[in-house]
Amino acid sequence: MNPTEILRIVDAIHRDKNIDQEIVFEGIESALVSALKKYYGEESEVVVQIDREDGSVHATCNEEVLDSEEVVGRIGAQTAKQVMIQKIREAERDALHEEYSDLQGYMVSGVIQRYEGGAATVALSNCEAILPRSEQIPGETHHVNERVRATVYEVRKAGSRVKVILSRRAPQLVQRLFEQEIPEIAEGVIEIKAMSREPGYRSKVAVISSDQRIDCVGACVGVRGNRIKNIVDELAGERIDIVRWDENLEVLIPNALQPAEVEQVILCKMLGRAIVLVREDQLSLAIGRRGQNVRLASKLSGWDIEIMTQEELAESIDRAVDGFSSVDGVQVELAERLVEEGFLSYDDLSIIEPDALMEMGGLSEEQVNSIVEVAETRAEQAEAEAQQARRAKKEQEKMAQIASQTAQPVESTSESAESENAVDAETQAPPELPGSSDVEPELKTGDDDHLAADGTQSVEEGEAVAEAESKEASKSEQNPKVADGDDPTTDSPTTEEAKSS
Repeated sequence: MNPTEILRIVDAIHRDKNIDQEIVFEGIESALVSALKKYYGEESEVVVQIDREDGSVHATCNEEVLDSEEVVGRIGAQTAKQVMIQKIREAERDALHEEYSDLQGYMVSGVIQRYEGGAATVALSNCEAILPRSEQIPGETHHVNERVRATVYEVRKAGSRVKVILSRRAPQLVQRLFEQEIPEIAEGVIEIKAMSREPGYRSKVAVISSDQRIDCVGACVGVRGNRIKNIVDELAGERIDIVRWDENLEVLIPNALQPAEVEQVILCKMLGRAIVLVREDQLSLAIGRRGQNVRLASKLSGWDIEIMTQEELAESIDRAVDGFSSVDGVQVELAERLVEEGFLSYDDLSIIEPDALMEMGGLSEEQVNSIVEVAETRAEQAEAEAQQARRAKKEQEKMAQIASQTAQPVESTSESAESENAVDAETQAPPELPGSSDVEPELKTGDDDHLAADGTQSVEEGEAVAEAESKEASKSEQNPKVADGDDPTTDSPTTEEAKSS
């Protein structure tokens, strides 16, 4: 291994593996030191240095200078190679770890190589990553050779390799898709101020424009919704609400609760809560399906949002004033002031800062501690009663379900009994009379008298009609007559023709 070859190897590894040249030089030096110690003994003090300019090797063993040719010639080439490979792999792992650590939260694109057990193995540009089932959008499925976009969620070292975890559930994916699809965001004219997401269902994105001539919401939607449609398609049909950002919470919260119409926003700064008043017909729309709309609006604004009507707020205020006034040491004036600050339940009162309560009511520390203890006790009692009520409701629903399930077999049993009776009636029906098995007799206009009230022919009348028909048939066999409408002057058929007919 001459100096020129060392420089060539270092340059090739640097270009192919994207590893710093200094790291490669250090790896070769460590390999030579390990090989020399194996030759001269582990207790030997070996120092190897490679000149970064010309690639010459300078080595000493126990402060004795070794010839460079002798160094490379005496050591085991295989040992040095193994150590170099190990060092290079470690350097490559560190480089990959550093590269993808800087990409955390950013979007990458890759091709799915394997899809087993719900987890997908994605081939990136220079390594393999994992998209676990827990980080996929609910309801979506992937296939081999499918190109997928996701954000880098976690990067960690695993032995000599780097484990990269991808995610399609992180809110950053929505942000990166906005940056990719909307040039105004990529250029910084429109800024995403906040966002909240429930993957696969709904997202809210608050945007603001630094240029008053540009409508931030309209630019994100695009002409006929083409920009937002591309993002929705990438997110498996997830609904996206674009909200106009405002520093004033009384403006931002109604924007975040759209499409519901808000009448008033009451900010309770001590609790970090916003009481939003809406009309009765807007209540369900403001809350959303399973509370989704208000939950996303709360995450977007950073405040707890409680949706109420005017009547519900008045009832809560009256109930809170009466309840707080019943606590020893709380006067009516203090109770009303607590309600003005947004404290509407014992649970709220149990988490109040003692200093704030002392300042509001001019109370001592002992009185405040006593009030908080009483509030905690009553809050626990209210929670226990609520849980008991929920259990009772579940039991009632369960009993109702069991009752409905037990009622179904009874109905089916009665239906089966009716069908069995019908079968028995058919089997017990009188045998068909002679002459009626070949062709079923048609009811003429004058036969309506033979029909029962329900449109069917009675048994007795049917037997009488059948008996009369049988008698007429027997008479016709014994004494055949000319049919109605036949010309009596025509010749009657011969015996052979009658037999053949």
